[in-house]
Amino acid sequence: MLNISPAPECATPELDRSTYLALDKIGEPRANRRFAKIVGIITILGLLGMFLPWTQNIRARGQVTSLTPDQRPQTIHAVIPGRIEQWYVREGQLVNKGDTILRISEVKQEYFDPRLLDRTQEQIMAKEMTVQSYEEKVNSLDAQIDALGQAMRIKLEQADNKIRQSKLKVQSDSIKFVASQTEVKVARDQLQRGEQQFEQGLVSKVEVEKRRVNEQKALAGVIDAENQLLASRNELLNAQLELGGIRNDYRDKLAKAESEKFASMSQMYTTEAEVTKMQVDLANYTVRAGNYYITAPQTGYITQAVKTGLGELIKEGESLISIMPADFDLAVELYVRPMDVPLVNKGQKVRFMFDGWPSIVFSGWPNTSYGTFGGQVVAIDNFVSPNGKYRILVAPDPDDQEWPVALRVGSGAIGFALLKDVPIWYELWRQLNGFPPDLYVEPASIQVKADKGSK
Repeated sequence: MLNISPAPECATPELDRSTYLALDKIGEPRANRRFAKIVGIITILGLLGMFLPWTQNIRARGQVTSLTPDQRPQTIHAVIPGRIEQWYVREGQLVNKGDTILRISEVKQEYFDPRLLDRTQEQIMAKEMTVQSYEEKVNSLDAQIDALGQAMRIKLEQADNKIRQSKLKVQSDSIKFVASQTEVKVARDQLQRGEQQFEQGLVSKVEVEKRRVNEQKALAGVIDAENQLLASRNELLNAQLELGGIRNDYRDKLAKAESEKFASMSQMYTTEAEVTKMQVDLANYTVRAGNYYITAPQTGYITQAVKTGLGELIKEGESLISIMPADFDLAVELYVRPMDVPLVNKGQKVRFMFDGWPSIVFSGWPNTSYGTFGGQVVAIDNFVSPNGKYRILVAPDPDDQEWPVALRVGSGAIGFALLKDVPIWYELWRQLNGFPPDLYVEPASIQVKADKGSK
């Protein structure tokens, strides 16, 4: 290495700029000093700006909707199949609840009869008369059964009386038969004594013959009494058989009458079921006739006719026309990522940018943004949407600026759910590391949750 530099211990001579004309014209290098000052100031301001507060937020895109389901756009469907006969409205027209939108006609042949309701009513009346006739027949059979029951009781009482009379007659004839046997014995004893006395010459032959005649009469009386006893016993048996015959006869008549009664009741109930079915059919026909006119379910604007023209056939449940309610409460449905759902709570503040309204947004400084509108979360879905995100519903904030009057359902919106205030350096560090935002919970809500847990 060449040793051409001055020795360290020797001082470098100072350059005299006045001796050189070029250096005198260039002057002092002040631009470098100014640039260094500017860079230093910017660096200091940047470092100080890192400690400014930054509001963490969750950004999500959605669209304007209504707060309640009945205020959202709806499609009117055909309840029954038919053919379009006449339109009463135009697209964009305001209709009130109950106004007729269009009229359709029937396409099924079983409903073509123009007097279908009247004829069905006549059939119902005829069936009701049939039911009444069966009811009267049942009442008549009831009366007949009661009469047969009373007649049977009378006949049985008569038969019982006849049996008791026959039993008494049998007893009387039995007594007479025993008495005639006693008379025969007495007459026979008298005859024997008379024959002995005749042999001894104490009585005449005439007296013996009289006693023999009395014996014969007594024997004849025994036979007659026995015949009467047997006849009485036969009458008793006949009376008992007659009692069983009367009971069987009336049982047969009662069974036949009750069978006719139950058959009539069965026919009456069957006819009543037919009447009920026909009444259901009449009600269905009446409701179906009312569905020939499609009316507006609520006050709103006709937006689009799905089916057009006259004579076009429509199917049951097919869409006919869409309507937008005239009165509705605006809201915004936003879709947030599953990892951000735990950070969103009901009542949380949200800022919006609506499509068509110019805005200047600083997401971290919502108070300095221009053209944004406030809202608060009113509902959070508990299930994921088909797009893989969770839907939250945001209503206008009553303490903030009112939403634009010209805002329409279906317009796009971008929302910022406001979270915790953190320094800018912390937010940059979080973004670089991919960490989620900090969960910010109000102290009051923490106390409420603690109280619920203790309970």
